[in-house]
Amino acid sequence: MPRIRKILLATLLILLVSYNPGAIDKSNKVTDKLVPGNVRLTNSISAGKEFAGVEKTVTSFMRRWSIAGASVAVSMDGKLIYARGFGFADTASHDKTQPYNKFRIASISKLITAIAVMKLVDEGKLSLSDKVFGPGAILTDPYFSNPRDKRVYEITIAHLLSHEAGWSQRWGDQMFMPLIVAEKMGVKPPVDIRTIIRFALDKRLHFTPGSGKAYSNLGYSILGLVIEKVSGMLYEDYCKKAVLEPLGIYDMSLARNLPSQKAPFEVSYYEPSDVILKPSIYGTGELVEPSNGGNDIEALGAAGAWIATAPDLIRLMLAVDGFGSKQDILSERSIRFMTDNDNGFAPVGWKGTKENGSWWRTGSFPGSAGMVKRESDGIGWVVLFNSSAWNGPEIYSYINSMMYRVLAQVKHWPEDDLFKYSFTVPLKSGIEDSSVIK
Repeated sequence: MPRIRKILLATLLILLVSYNPGAIDKSNKVTDKLVPGNVRLTNSISAGKEFAGVEKTVTSFMRRWSIAGASVAVSMDGKLIYARGFGFADTASHDKTQPYNKFRIASISKLITAIAVMKLVDEGKLSLSDKVFGPGAILTDPYFSNPRDKRVYEITIAHLLSHEAGWSQRWGDQMFMPLIVAEKMGVKPPVDIRTIIRFALDKRLHFTPGSGKAYSNLGYSILGLVIEKVSGMLYEDYCKKAVLEPLGIYDMSLARNLPSQKAPFEVSYYEPSDVILKPSIYGTGELVEPSNGGNDIEALGAAGAWIATAPDLIRLMLAVDGFGSKQDILSERSIRFMTDNDNGFAPVGWKGTKENGSWWRTGSFPGSAGMVKRESDGIGWVVLFNSSAWNGPEIYSYINSMMYRVLAQVKHWPEDDLFKYSFTVPLKSGIEDSSVIK
């Protein structure tokens, strides 16, 4: 009997150790040691018959645009009411996309950066009128002194937030010419953001700060350094501590350039078959796909380097949607500055804000695309793709039309709040600290 008891106890121990609460859906194995907070939120939770039309609409869209994998999340009145993955997170392994899969979100990252800046403004640590470069300014590093165009000294935080700092993409985007920057600046690739900024400062501005508006990845990358200087923390660390973690978001982080560097549960990325290869940013001379070392997403930083799940982006959106949620992380004044088109600066962080109350933010990077939208009626939604279509950024009008059909097809949305399937604290390993919101 003692021997049998020992065998039974040993068997029970093995079962307990091997138990994984994330392995709810057998179609997607959860084996990584780092478990995301949304791991209990699987496709099976939003798979009822009432969503048959949604599935048909999304899968049809994916076939039309050759999208390998997608993640869709919908909120209503502050609740997460739908979260579903479609297609494959990785086509080679046939891992199906789940709500807890992470995607590159490209320029949706600018919304995170803008929120972080406005958080510092709310805390009185930063002013929108603060100068960025020059004597007495924020970035007083000698490396940035003596710019070619002295109008650089006029650039304020508000100018950077609203794409009015004086840079344009007339001769290309400074953030996407790493080998040219490396050669001109006499450094070995890959180049970092400080070198790219110095490269830009060695040239004239395209217009006087505040006199025009031109989309600028460079401007938002500079804001990342501003956040570091003012907060005394790394950009990523400040965003996590001051913005994301207070909202219960623990799965977001900055992306890396290569497939071998992917985060746990991050999807693989796919580009059209006729994509033009680019020289590796590492200076090897090798021709690679833009999503696989041809573009430097790490250097983009605050302008476009975050990875996230669709449910977590819903959480973030709800905290700044202006509907008076208990989770609002910014003051009403800051949210108004970001969205009021009459103030001369908005949209800030967002890509567009209409008078009818709809706000949206898009993002595209080779191999990925995404969109976040706040509707005027209290509905919000997020769509993330791990594939890029042939028409690039123009796909967003089609995504918007797809979601219009999706929302119209469900007559009665569930009242259950799917946020309850998220962990309240980040998991370090295995099933430790796996309490869920009740």
